[in-house]
Amino acid sequence: MNRGFYVILAAQFLSALADNALLFAAIALLKALAAPDWHTPLLQEFFVISYILLAPFVGPFADALPKGRVMFVSNAIKIVGCLAMLLGMQPLYAYAIVGLGAAAYSPAKYGILTEYLPPALLVIANSWMEGATVVAIILGAIVGGLLISPQLVGSLLHGWGAPAWLTVPDLAIAVILLFYVAAAWFNLYIPRLPIDHKVPKKNPVYLLHDFWHAFRLLWKDPLGQVSLAVTTLFWGVGATLRLVVLSWAAFNLKFDLTHATQLTAMVAVGIAVGAAVAGKWVKLENSVKVLPAGIALGLIVITMIFVTDWRIAMAVMFLVGALSGYFVVPLNALLQHRGHLLMGAGHSIAIQNFNENIGILILLGIYTFMVGHGVHIHWVIVTFGLFISTAMAIIWRRHRYDEVH
Repeated sequence: MNRGFYVILAAQFLSALADNALLFAAIALLKALAAPDWHTPLLQEFFVISYILLAPFVGPFADALPKGRVMFVSNAIKIVGCLAMLLGMQPLYAYAIVGLGAAAYSPAKYGILTEYLPPALLVIANSWMEGATVVAIILGAIVGGLLISPQLVGSLLHGWGAPAWLTVPDLAIAVILLFYVAAAWFNLYIPRLPIDHKVPKKNPVYLLHDFWHAFRLLWKDPLGQVSLAVTTLFWGVGATLRLVVLSWAAFNLKFDLTHATQLTAMVAVGIAVGAAVAGKWVKLENSVKVLPAGIALGLIVITMIFVTDWRIAMAVMFLVGALSGYFVVPLNALLQHRGHLLMGAGHSIAIQNFNENIGILILLGIYTFMVGHGVHIHWVIVTFGLFISTAMAIIWRRHRYDEVH
C-alpha cells in the first residue's frame, strides 16, 4: 500500500468519525428540543432517503469525475448540513442535508479502491478501509458521547460563562464540523486517476434507464446476487441495532446516552477484529464461505435480553461486532469486484447503497413503528435476532442450491 492509499484512508476516517459523532449530537439535540421518542429512529430515515432517491445519479457522478474531487464536494455538502443544524434548522431536515453529502460520498470512497488497486489487494484494502471506518465509529461514538455529556461539557460551558443560547448539543455540532473540514482538506490530496466508465449521456431519463440496467445486471450475477443480499441485510440490521442498543442499555443496564454510546463503540471494536481476521484468512474467491457467521450473529443478538451486567454486555457487543466484520468484509470486496467488472465501480456502489438503504429504511421503519406502539425492547431484540438468522440461512441455502444446479 502506497502513500495515496493512506491519504484515501485518512479522508475516510475523518469523514466517518464526523458522521458517527454527529448522529449522537443530533439525538441529543432532539432530546433538548423535547422531540418525541420516535423521532430518534426517524432521524436516520431522513439520512438514508438521499441514498435511495439519488442512487441513479450519484454512481454516474462518481464515475464522471476524479473520485477525490467527488469526495471533496460531498464533504462540503455535509458541512452545509452541520451549519444548517447550528443555525436552527429542524434537526431532521438538517441531517437530511448531511445524508445528501453522504450519498454522493459513498460511491467515490469505495469505487476509488477498485480503480487504484489490483483485485488481489481488494480484500486486504477493504479490511483496512473497514478497520479505519470502525475505529472512526468507535471514536465517533466516544467523542460524540463526551461532547453531549451534560456533566463534562455542560460544566465547562458553565465555567466559561458561555451565553445561554450556546447549548451542549450546539457545541458538539460545532466541534464535529471541524472534522468535516479536515476530511475535505485530505480530499484535495487524493491521487487523480483516469476517469473510468464515464456515462455517454447526462440526460436524467438515460441515467434512470442505465441504473435499472445495471441494477438487473448485478442482481442476475450469481456472486453479485449473494453479496448484494448479504450486505443489504447487514447494513439494514446494523443501522437499526445501533439504536436498539441505546434503548436496551437504558432498560437492562440503566445506562444514560453517554454511557450507552460506549457499547456501540465496543461493537465497532469487534468489527475491526473480525475485519482484520477476514482480511488475513479469507480470499476473494472463498468469500461466500463466511455466510454461516451471519446465522450465528442473529442467535447472539437474542442473548442480549438476558444480559444485565455491563461486563457481559461489553463481551456480547464485541462478539456481535466480530461476527459482523468477519462475514461482511469479504462479501463487500466480492461485490465491489463483480460490480467493477460488470459496470464500473461508481455504478455498482450506488446500486449497493440503493439496496442497503432500502433495507435500512424498511427496518428502521419497522423499529419506529414498534417504538411508537410501545413494543417492549426485549421483543424488538428477539424479532431482529430471528430475522437475521432466518434471512442468512435462506441466502446460504439459496447459494448452495445455485452452486449445485
